[in-house]
Amino acid sequence: ISGVDDDHVFISSGENVRLPCNNALHDCKSTTWKYNNRHSAVELITLRKKKKDTESHERLSLGSDCSLNIKNITKEDYGYYSCRQYVNGHKQGADAYVYLHVLHVSSSSSQTEISAGNSVTLSCQLYSSFAGVYCGDWIHSERIDLLWVNQAGDKLKISDSRYQISAPGHCIITLNTTLLNEDDNREWRCEVTQGDQIKTSVTYTVKISAQADSTTAVNPVHITNSQDHKTKGVSWIAGSLFRVIVIIVEFAVFAAPTVILLQIICERRAGGAESSVVLHQFSLIFSSIAGQQKFPLKLNQG
Repeated sequence: ISGVDDDHVFISSGENVRLPCNNALHDCKSTTWKYNNRHSAVELITLRKKKKDTESHERLSLGSDCSLNIKNITKEDYGYYSCRQYVNGHKQGADAYVYLHVLHVSSSSSQTEISAGNSVTLSCQLYSSFAGVYCGDWIHSERIDLLWVNQAGDKLKISDSRYQISAPGHCIITLNTTLLNEDDNREWRCEVTQGDQIKTSVTYTVKISAQADSTTAVNPVHITNSQDHKTKGVSWIAGSLFRVIVIIVEFAVFAAPTVILLQIICERRAGGAESSVVLHQFSLIFSSIAGQQKFPLKLNQG
């Protein structure tokens, strides 16, 4: 097998991708896949069997047509992959190369919801290399461009007063804007184009937090803390009321017998045997109450 054409695959981070093997034999038992970037070369599939000592092995699988399937692409997956055939231990034909280019968008805000009036910067970067050449050195010659478009698909221009578009390099483009209330659920899309063809794109959807709910959306711990303070306040008030009630009850318990005692003393001065009997009975009642309250009490007749 000779004269195998190279493939270029453009994909966005987070998606699944299929890398074709253009030199595959009929049963894939001879297929070996290798991954190469600017730093290292790693064997992923050896004679149809997946290597389990690689970081990405759980995301890999071999298709029935010997293609390499990768789930949940990350920006670190960019680079070139080679599909090679071995028969009876001998390499067959030329390798088939697939160059994987990964588009990734990041935001200057780590919050899922942003308040209106705040600014946000979106960075769109193409992670790519071709034959050991850095991204910026080859996409220009291949007429590959990065651009930001709105929901209608119109290109955002540097002249637009709402947006600040900058391109620090051929492989990165940033968008900065101050958010408005009407931007809730608005989409901005970063596209990779080659000529008039869109190779891949990433959409960023902004979520505006309502002013009353901004604390709830961003810092839910504040709600928890405020509820804790309310609970503590209610407990303190309840405890204070309970203490006041206890004091009132204790005062009533001792005030009532005191009034009765004064009445008996007055009656006793009026004389009579009956007053002595009543005083003796009261003394027993008062002593019983005082015993329950654990206060020492002595009543002297006469």
